Amino acid sequence: MKSPTRSDAVSRRHFMGATSTLAASALAGELSSRAQAADALGAPLIKTIPAKTVGSGYPHSFLTPAGQFRDVSRGDPKPHSLTGDRLVQARLTPETWRLEITADETPDPAIKERASIRKPLTVTDGTALDLPALLELGRKHEVKFIKAMQCLNIPTPLGQGLWEGVPLREVLRLCGAMRNVRRIYYWGFHNNDPKQLFQSSLSYTQAVETPPGELPAFLAYRLNGEPISLIRGGPVRMVIPWAHGFKSIKWIQRIVLTNDYKANDTYAEQNNDPESHLKTAAYLDDLPAKIPFGQPVWVNGLVISGLSGLKRVEYTLRSDNSKLGVPAGSEPEEWIECHLEDPPADWSSVVPAGISSRQVLGFDPKTGQPTTWPLRYSTISWSAVLKGLAPGKYAVRARAVDLNGFAQPEPRPSQKSGMNALEVREFVVS
Repeated sequence: MKSPTRSDAVSRRHFMGATSTLAASALAGELSSRAQAADALGAPLIKTIPAKTVGSGYPHSFLTPAGQFRDVSRGDPKPHSLTGDRLVQARLTPETWRLEITADETPDPAIKERASIRKPLTVTDGTALDLPALLELGRKHEVKFIKAMQCLNIPTPLGQGLWEGVPLREVLRLCGAMRNVRRIYYWGFHNNDPKQLFQSSLSYTQAVETPPGELPAFLAYRLNGEPISLIRGGPVRMVIPWAHGFKSIKWIQRIVLTNDYKANDTYAEQNNDPESHLKTAAYLDDLPAKIPFGQPVWVNGLVISGLSGLKRVEYTLRSDNSKLGVPAGSEPEEWIECHLEDPPADWSSVVPAGISSRQVLGFDPKTGQPTTWPLRYSTISWSAVLKGLAPGKYAVRARAVDLNGFAQPEPRPSQKSGMNALEVREFVVS
């Protein structure tokens, strides 16, 4: 029997086609003075790398169009389904959006000293932050970066975008001096129903200090060059670059500063790790159930570069026809390195029109090229091509290896800190 050959190295130019342009319209209608914020956001054209058919190259765009992110919104009704006056009353339009920042009034009784801030921002006294004020803050402090969104309990990324907004630390500074603050809680609109409250938290350090070269927690108002839509959590949402999606709260409306030291994330109450960083992990695309004999088998997928970065992606192939009589798992597995998608030579074909990659965190401001590849907390495609397969049944698995040398699912195999179990795809050659 002829054994399969090693993966052929495949260059990016074999997979990436000409870019396509998606036009997005600016916010429509006559706007009030406060509504000028929405118009200021703009709506430039988005250029994306088009997808290809599964089984013949990279099927994933580097940036996911906003409308193609997988939606995992909560709520009854889901906030993005609101219309008309209900949307206005919920403060989920660019004109009515407000963010309140206050000190915790009901901390744990064991906490002897309460948090305090000099200038609380509230709707009641008319000081809550609105979108024009946030955009004005962005004139000086705006940041841009590319991040993949991934739910802790879903085994594949939801989508990847270029996010723009203002670091959380700059927003908190609007409140002046703070005392006895150890943690920041925050939540979004939840239909004014305490039972639907979905909240998350950060330590004071995570919120206000960012190590050099890392990405800050921030309030986002653009995705891929456009205002963030309701379904994606707009007008404004929290984005926590290093974390799973439950930290990046949609429809953000309230931030509370507290002296309590405990995480109170809704996800923590559901047996999840509330401090879990994104994991370095590879995910397999689907394969046809049957593949004609003599035809190469294209194996593709996505890999996310998590907390410990990415060294490589590997695959292993097992045939049910080979070495008959040998129990599965009793022979050493051969892991073969896959090809990783190369960074685009011309980033202007990927990022939204009017944005230079030199402006994006994680890119060299002089060359416009990424300082690391893949970008931390982003996804890229990987591929392998299998040739010379004899007729029979096969199973292929893939795994990522991080910069510390740990192979997926290590070093954090617990699935409650992020789903990164090895995936398998079975097919028949006939």
